Amino acid sequence: MDKFAALEPVRLYAPSVPPRFLSRSAHLSSRPLSLIGPLPPDLHLLILLHLPLPDFPAYARCSRATSTLLQNDKIWEARWKALSIEPLSLSSILDHLESRPVSKSPPPDDEFGDFASGDSLSDFSPPTSLSFTFPPNALSSTALQTHKTKFQRAHLLLRKLLPALDAPPHLVLSNLTNLLPPQCQSLKQQARALRLLYLYLGPCCQPVYNSSELRSILRTAMDRFDTNLLAAFDIADGNADESAMKEAAYSSWEIWEGASVDGLTPTRAVSDWEMGKVWAEKREIFYEHGQWKASDNFTTDNELDFDAMDEFMSAVLTSIEEHGSRAVRVFPPASQVLVSFAERLANDVVGEYITDLLARARELGNQIFLRAVAASFREAWRMVDAIMNASNQCKEVDLKRTVAEDVIYRMFEVNMDEYLDEEVEGVKIAFDNICKSWERQVGSILIHIPHSCSSPGQTRFLGASNPAALKRNVLASFTNVLLLPVTIVPRTVGVVGGAIGGAFRSGTGSNKSTSGIGMLNPIKWSGNGAATGYSKSNGVDDETVFDIGDDSDNQEEGNIDMSNNALRISNLDLLLSLDVALELIHADREALKRVEIFSGYPGHYGHRVRDTIEEVFILMLQAMGERHVTIGFTRATERMTEYKPAEHEETTSVAPLLQFFELVHIGDTIQSMVQVYFDKELAPHIDKTDFLNAVVREKKKFENALDDAVAAGLNSGTELLMNQVEHIILTRTKPREYYPPEDAPLELGPTKGCTEAIKCLEMHCKLLKGSTSKEVLDVFHQEVGLRLISILQKHIKRQIVSLSGGFQVIADLNTYHAFISSLKVPSIAAEFSHLKMLGHVYVVEDAKDLAQIVRDVQRYGGAYRPEDIYEFIQRRSDWKKIEKIVDKTMYNLSFKEDCIVC
Repeated sequence: MDKFAALEPVRLYAPSVPPRFLSRSAHLSSRPLSLIGPLPPDLHLLILLHLPLPDFPAYARCSRATSTLLQNDKIWEARWKALSIEPLSLSSILDHLESRPVSKSPPPDDEFGDFASGDSLSDFSPPTSLSFTFPPNALSSTALQTHKTKFQRAHLLLRKLLPALDAPPHLVLSNLTNLLPPQCQSLKQQARALRLLYLYLGPCCQPVYNSSELRSILRTAMDRFDTNLLAAFDIADGNADESAMKEAAYSSWEIWEGASVDGLTPTRAVSDWEMGKVWAEKREIFYEHGQWKASDNFTTDNELDFDAMDEFMSAVLTSIEEHGSRAVRVFPPASQVLVSFAERLANDVVGEYITDLLARARELGNQIFLRAVAASFREAWRMVDAIMNASNQCKEVDLKRTVAEDVIYRMFEVNMDEYLDEEVEGVKIAFDNICKSWERQVGSILIHIPHSCSSPGQTRFLGASNPAALKRNVLASFTNVLLLPVTIVPRTVGVVGGAIGGAFRSGTGSNKSTSGIGMLNPIKWSGNGAATGYSKSNGVDDETVFDIGDDSDNQEEGNIDMSNNALRISNLDLLLSLDVALELIHADREALKRVEIFSGYPGHYGHRVRDTIEEVFILMLQAMGERHVTIGFTRATERMTEYKPAEHEETTSVAPLLQFFELVHIGDTIQSMVQVYFDKELAPHIDKTDFLNAVVREKKKFENALDDAVAAGLNSGTELLMNQVEHIILTRTKPREYYPPEDAPLELGPTKGCTEAIKCLEMHCKLLKGSTSKEVLDVFHQEVGLRLISILQKHIKRQIVSLSGGFQVIADLNTYHAFISSLKVPSIAAEFSHLKMLGHVYVVEDAKDLAQIVRDVQRYGGAYRPEDIYEFIQRRSDWKKIEKIVDKTMYNLSFKEDCIVC
């Protein structure tokens, strides 16, 4: 046990010592070695960036570390860049100052300290020395051209000019001029020297403690110098001496406080430059307002005639060409005097003229106002090309076209809110008036004119040999109308819209325009001499908008005291009008073409313009769909249900259905016109693939509404057609058509009822072809087939059929099957094949064979059950004779053995 020493107790935790008992050495050892005093070097550098230059020696003497910091190039780089010598190309000023010996006397109130002489800091050790004494040719050596050495050189040269600032205010400028070398005696060089000295005394350099006071004195001297330059410029301007003007202008720009330090972007609005403002104010164009009157743009009939504004704008453009071209030649490009001059010209001259013009237009009415706004903007826009042409007079000027455009955009902004609001309200009113006018015409006539007054010869598309080709020609002509040039600025006419206005309004446009809309006459291509027309009444006068031709040959004979035009509108096919569609599209296009002029607007109004373009088209779709197309089809559908086939002698045609088919052709043409208009005019402004776009959604809604209206009308039309077919079959089928006398000759041709029914069906199905989509047409044909089967089944069950009459039934069923097959609807053709097979039950003589036929359900493809066929064979004339045999064979019945009722 002696070998083992006793264990000493060990403290598990070190004693807690309050911070105040820690030694100073412990504090120092925990500090990072990169700190200078309590602060990191980066913070010291930040302080040095804002420290006045006279405080540098005292800062350097604090410690070797602070002295070393003064060698950091970031400090001198910031001060060198503050002089903007390289961006402003002021190095030549330093070279000139260096070439002239200057007195070494220190400036008054010198606060440079040890910076007063070049070797004042020679007592500092080399690593921390701030000496501004350089070896020979040191500054010209590229190896020594650090930011520090470059700034030191500028400092030594510029501080020698500071004594001149201590003179009385009126002598400062002359003293500075005397200190400048001979190479700096020109106006431009003096201005550049003053600019450099001004930057030197700036807050970034702070070469002396009273830098701000000296800078204020220098600014006063520079303003006096600028005043002298302005006087020299005015004299040169009066003598048309562009060389002297250019020297004074460039010199003034050099010392302007708002000029940028990088020579590119001004720090203040260029319009604040005094020399540019004074020059612009003296242009005669600003004081000649009385020569032009905005009221001269209105004729005695209160219509627009912009010949007066054209003359006014010619004077404005001449002024831009003359004075603007001189501005770009004599003023610095960065001053943008041309743009400032154009802005003042636009706002003070053109803007005021337009304001007076629009005020007068507003008094005359909304449409005059809208046309005047568009025409005024188009006329003012001519200034853009004039500005660009003037800027091209100097190759150094690189003026962007958008800058010139912004001059007009900003000038016209005051009118945009009112204009865009009124444009939307204007199209609403125009659409409402068009729809109301049409509703009054149609409503008053439909109340008084019965269906019997309708004339099948009045159809247009249906009267053509090829309705589809006719429709294509109509759309082609409509497209040509859309491509007609649009004149926005009126010249001695009352319509802004020029050619297109003439195209849609009789007597207001050129011959070319009128003939263009005249080509929309479908009857001229159909070869049918019976021509008709679409007319409108606006309460003042009647104008033929969609001229179909002369209808004098189509006058109805009778005692009805009403015009032939009224009779035509009583037809269902005139519940829709291409004329109304054209008027709506024209009204929309007039507005669209006006708004399109502003489509290049930037910013807020650019968004508003695009929204307005979409809104006016949406309003047109709503008026076209809800107030014309849908109402027309709905009214036609209602009137078709009132038709009673028994009240009309005509059997092969159903007048309301024919008119409805014409209505479908018109509706389809309207939809195609809307599509063409959309593709030509709206597509450039929207993304057609964006299904969330309001225009795309509204257009789809319009198309769906038209499809639904056509489908609903076709449903009623199908019922009407099949009622007519059933009426034909009932009335044209003789009582013993299928039960002829035994001695009657056998004719295997179809009956008259069958022939006329097929003729009626063929005509109507053919007329519908090409007026709607294949899907809708197939549905119509399928519905016709299904209802025809039902009619024929009921018709057969009403007859008494003999064996010889059975062949007549088969002949009729074969004829119906041939017709249905021509429709090319496979499902219905199969149904009629089964119906045709059913006719065989009337020509089988043996009752047992007949029973086997009835039981053979596969014979009819499962379309008929035995009990269904049993109902048909009951219509046989010999049914009483064969009934028991058929029943026994079908149901295995024996009446003698099984019957318990005697």
